Amino acid sequence: MTNQIPPKPKKQSTFVKRMLIAIVLIAIYTWTIASAQARIDWGKIFSIRTVENFDRIIPKFFDPAFAETGTIMEKMIETIFIAYTGSLAAAVIAVPIAFLCASNIVRNKFLNNVGLWILGAVRAFPEIILAIIFVAAVGPNPFAGVLAIAIGSTGMLGKLYSEVIEGIDMHVVEALEASGANKTQIFFYGIMPQVLPEFLSYAIYRFEIDVRASSVLGIVGAGGIGTLITFAYLNRNWEEVGMILLAIIVVVTIIDQISGYIRRRLV
Repeated sequence: MTNQIPPKPKKQSTFVKRMLIAIVLIAIYTWTIASAQARIDWGKIFSIRTVENFDRIIPKFFDPAFAETGTIMEKMIETIFIAYTGSLAAAVIAVPIAFLCASNIVRNKFLNNVGLWILGAVRAFPEIILAIIFVAAVGPNPFAGVLAIAIGSTGMLGKLYSEVIEGIDMHVVEALEASGANKTQIFFYGIMPQVLPEFLSYAIYRFEIDVRASSVLGIVGAGGIGTLITFAYLNRNWEEVGMILLAIIVVVTIIDQISGYIRRRLV
């Protein structure tokens, strides 16, 4: 006769906690939906005027102004340069902050927390808010967009880099230390070969995101194709808006395909 282990009884406290969490979540969703509905004028949204505006504007998006292709592509290239320069700066700035956050490299809890606070503070601001701040600081030009992208991307890349660093094989580092290697040799021969491929992969992925983000920074004066979107919208030139959207879709799709291929080769 074999001894059977009786099933572990479910704790009533666990069930109660799950029920409380479910009730809180339902209450939050209910309150959110009710608050949103109270502020929405459904009669205006589904009015005849709204339908007429859709019939008047939306078809023009599908009749893009190809005559403006030269100007639009010039601004699109500027947008790509803003994204590239900002992403490159962020990829470099994020490296020392990431090492500061990595607890297996910097064994000082205070310094780790300082690094995490820096990255958390940077990630708290969307690129568009940073762009507004830098436009006020350096003027309405593409450099403001570069600064916004660089600072905004540093938060995400620093966080991802620190997780990569914390996941390295420390036996390699310990073997180099045991063989008498100095700190510089350990860094270049023990740490960087392990993290560099993923660093590059994340940097390229962030560049994809930054191209999309740079497309709207011009709305607040930070350069790029967003400037044309603002002018076209103010002039009610919906055909030009359609052409700008088409250019963004094509360019972003091409960049996604190229960067995806490169990332697959790296990792």
